[in-house]
Amino acid sequence: MAEAMTGEQAVFLLQNVYLGALKNESRITKKVLEAVPADKADYRPDPISKSAMELVRHIASADNRFLETVISGVFDANAAVIPDNVKTPAEIAAWHEERFAKNFDALTKLSGEQLVKMADFRGMFQRPAVTFAILGLHHTIHHRGQLSAYLRSMGAKVPSIYGESYDDAQARKAAQA
Repeated sequence: MAEAMTGEQAVFLLQNVYLGALKNESRITKKVLEAVPADKADYRPDPISKSAMELVRHIASADNRFLETVISGVFDANAAVIPDNVKTPAEIAAWHEERFAKNFDALTKLSGEQLVKMADFRGMFQRPAVTFAILGLHHTIHHRGQLSAYLRSMGAKVPSIYGESYDDAQARKAAQA
């Protein structure tokens, strides 16, 4: 059996591995959320699929919920609820960015003891709180991929994610012409 993670290891992991990736991915997430046209947010590729708006809301809230789990040491399924007055994809992207920045700042100040506190995920497993940062990141990337696959079908432009997108390349070429 593996030894428990030490506070020093958790701080190293957060500071030297997770924080950079979290910050970079949050910028990409913002671009994808903002790319959803408000007038087409009900789009879904199949009747059993989540709508674009359901994904926008889920990504924005869950991304912050996982960071708040690291901060508090408790996974709260009711945390990071988007206020009722935040309605459009652009407003949700702005809410996400603001809350993410606050949570990111709080992450940078956590002690090793806080980071190794065991957090329970819905009774399914318990892990050191710091590991919820990467769980949340993978969760966000998964759903962001779903949402980005909707964009072209709903008539939207696909932003650059891990390299220049077709749409951004076309815009760049048009600007150079």
